This record gives sequence, C-alpha cells and structure tokens, in this order.
Amino acid sequence: MKYIEVEIKLSQKDPYRDILTYSLGDEGPYDSFINTNDGLKAYVPADKYDVDFVNSCIDELRAIDDKVECTFTASELPDKDYNEEWERNHQAVLVEGFCWVRAPFHPHRDDVKYEIEIEPKMSFGTAHHSTTYLMLSLLEGEDVAGRRVLDMGSGTGVLAILAAKKGAAYVEAIDVDEWAFSNAKENFERNNVSVCALLGDASSLTEDKHFDVILANINRNILLHDMNAYINVLNPGGTLFMSGFYEHDIPVIVEKANTLGMTLSLQKTRNDWAAIKLTKNAKQ
Repeated sequence: MKYIEVEIKLSQKDPYRDILTYSLGDEGPYDSFINTNDGLKAYVPADKYDVDFVNSCIDELRAIDDKVECTFTASELPDKDYNEEWERNHQAVLVEGFCWVRAPFHPHRDDVKYEIEIEPKMSFGTAHHSTTYLMLSLLEGEDVAGRRVLDMGSGTGVLAILAAKKGAAYVEAIDVDEWAFSNAKENFERNNVSVCALLGDASSLTEDKHFDVILANINRNILLHDMNAYINVLNPGGTLFMSGFYEHDIPVIVEKANTLGMTLSLQKTRNDWAAIKLTKNAKQ
C-alpha cells in the first residue's frame, strides 16, 4: 500500500498542531502523525488522500484563529520509508504515571500499574492526542471492577483494554470504521483481554443492552447527536465519560446532557481539549 506524507507548517504550533491532528485523524482517514519543528507530518493511504479535506481542516483551524498561518505539501512514500520513519519517531506515552501505552517496538516497563501495547495501524487513539490521554486519566479514578463497560468509537481499543485490565466484568467496543474494528481485535488479543468488538455505530445500541460505564471519545457533533442513544443503555446511577471536543464546547455538551437527566461530576482539560464525567440520575 502506498502512503501520502502531508507536511504541514504552522506559524504557531500550540494548540493548532493538536487541533489538526484530531481533525485529520479522528474525523478523517489519517492514521499516524509525527511532530516536527515547524508543525507536523501526517500520513494517509494514497487512495484516501483528498486535498480538499486537508484544506477544509485548515479552514476550520483558521476559523478559530485567522492569524495563524498554515501551509502544506504532499508527497508519495513507499511503504518501507513510511514504516521506518514512523517507528523511528513514534514515542510511547506515560499517562499520569499509572499507564504506559506503547507500540510493540517500545520497551516494557515494570514501574507502572498498567501497560498497554498498541499497534495503531489505521486507527486513531494511542494516547498521543490529548483527548485519549484525558480519557485514560479519567478512567484511572473510576472503579470499573465487576461492571459492564462500553467503549463507543473505540479506535485502537486502548480505553476498552484499560477497562478490562481494571477488572470490568464485560467490555464491549464499537467502531464504525472497519480498519479500526480489525485493529482493535488484534490489540485485544495482543493485550490478552476479553473484549467484545463490534462493527457499527450508535444504532448498534439496542434496548436489550445495558452498561454501567460508557466511554465515548469521538467529536462534538457525533456526541450531541448520539448522546441520547448512549444514555438509553446506561444503567441508573451509571457514568458517561466523553471527550473529543474543546474546552469551550463544555457548556453545550453539558446543557444537552442535563436535558437527558445527566449531571456533570468532573471535567479535565489538556492543551485546550476537554473530557468530562457525567452521572445518570439514579431514579431514571
């Protein structure tokens, strides 16, 4: 498979590098990123490269700050060059000192409570992006032992893996992307955890399903659209963790959640991105 390397140069890297990484990787087909002194390099299968999509992501960034300057160039890479450069630059991530998220070629650590080995392939979610980092850090403080957990929009499956390692009685991971679905199944096996992987979207949440904890790291629009579906399968007193939106989006997310009987319990931010914990009314 041929890959396209898109090199993006930014006049101001923070927080715009993270914003572009999220837009390209979570809302688009880009699967790996390398930070550079000038911005970042983003990688996408050649048959999925769309110059208009890149321009639309840059337009969204300029809508946030019209003073930021952003240019990009695209070039085709052979598989070998892509893989070697990605492995050379891809770093493992230590989350809050408790969770070590690494690729197979990174060293093992004995000084952390949880270690997760992820082969990202075409999926998004290796703890490099602030939203994944935030969700993992929130999950650290949640007692999921013996509980039923749903990872919605699971990507690599990293959140589902942590939930399983923390003793969840049942974990289900759902993603609409076939690459992510296949990759997650491989990562579950790699980490020796039992997770039910499903290919689908919120329509997969039928009335016979019930969960105590739901994890949804997607994006603002999908969360607002699908929140009711999540809450319908969340047990009374259950917990909903969400990320994939900016700090300034918290009020609109929480307002929608309040209308559905959810109460904000906790919020965290990192590099302008946000994650929140919501609790369902015990009487619902």
